[in-house]
Amino acid sequence: MLSTQMIWIIMILVMVLSMIIQQVLKSRFDKYSEQPVSITGAEVASRMLQAHGIRDVQIVSIPGKLTDHYDPTTRTVNLSENVYYGRSVAAAAVAAHECGHVVQHATGYAPLRMRSALVPVVSFSNSIVSWVLLAGVIFVNVFPSLLWIGIALFALSTLFSFITLPVEINASARAVKWLEGAGIVSYETKPMAADALRWAAYTYVIAALGSLATLLYYISMANRRN
Repeated sequence: MLSTQMIWIIMILVMVLSMIIQQVLKSRFDKYSEQPVSITGAEVASRMLQAHGIRDVQIVSIPGKLTDHYDPTTRTVNLSENVYYGRSVAAAAVAAHECGHVVQHATGYAPLRMRSALVPVVSFSNSIVSWVLLAGVIFVNVFPSLLWIGIALFALSTLFSFITLPVEINASARAVKWLEGAGIVSYETKPMAADALRWAAYTYVIAALGSLATLLYYISMANRRN
C-alpha cells in the first residue's frame, strides 16, 4: 500500500496535470475552431446518424462551451452553440464524437452498457457518499464499518470513471474514422480532429486517476484508524 505522503504527492500531481490539460484542451479547440470545413456540426451529426441508419435521435443546440453530450434517456445529441452552428474541424470532431456514443448505444457496445447500468447506482452513491464518509470519520470508534461503507460507495465512482475511458476513446475513434470516410476532414485536417479529441479524452484519464488517488487516500485513512 502506498504511504499517505506518496498519495498526497500523486493527488497534487493529478491536480496540476488537470489544470494543464484543461488549458491545452481550450487552446487546441480554439486553434482548430479556426480550421474550416464545409458543413456545420449539426449537419455532421445528422449525416453520421443517417449513415448508420439511426433516425430516432434528435440533434439540439444547448448553451455553454464544451457542454456537448449524448443523452440516451431523451435520445438527443446535445451540441453547444459553437459546435452546432460551427463550420470547423473542432465542431465536426465534437459532433461526430457525440454521435459515436449514439452508434455505441445502437450497437450495444459493452462498456457503454456497463456504464449505463451503473448510472443510477453511482448517482445514488454520489448523493450520500460525503455524508457517509464524514459520519464514518466521526463515529470511527463506535461504528468502524461505516467508514468502509463510505469507501465502498466512493469506489463505485472510481469504477465508473475507469469504465468511462474505453467509452470515450472508442467514440473518438469512430468519429475520426467516419469523418475521414465521409470526406469531411482531409489528409491535412484529420490529425487536427484526432488531436482535439485526444486532449478531450485526457480529461477523463486524469479524472479517473484523481478518483483512484482519492480512493487510496480514504483506504489509507481507514487503515490508520483501525
